Amino acid sequence: MSNVKQLREKQPENEKITINLGFVDLGRIDLLVQEGFYSNRSDFIRTAIRNQLDSHVDTVRTTLERHTMELGLRDYSKADLEALRDAGEVLHVKVVGLARIASDVTPNLALQTIGSITVLGALQASADIRKALADRIK
Repeated sequence: MSNVKQLREKQPENEKITINLGFVDLGRIDLLVQEGFYSNRSDFIRTAIRNQLDSHVDTVRTTLERHTMELGLRDYSKADLEALRDAGEVLHVKVVGLARIASDVTPNLALQTIGSITVLGALQASADIRKALADRIK
């Protein structure tokens, strides 16, 4: 068994959330699922969330511009951070979506190059990086 190697950790493509609904709302959702409008409760909830997000697309866009935030997936590699360090620059991470700090980034490199982290969505970073940057994560 010593010749078995894990090639890479599989990263989740989404984030699980929990919500509380009243029995009447839940029953209405179940009725729509039963009638075939949605394949299951999650399908209904995802669709409802997307519809709400679509109705606020202009607000999201102007807020992103005002805060100069990046939308979507943003990866920060060891090479990216080393280049910042070498240039004497400090990074202020502002992402709406998913921000990932590569697994080969050391806590020391992160401390030298990352001034603050604001993520609306999810941040994927090692426990050591999270601990080192705890006072910089908002």
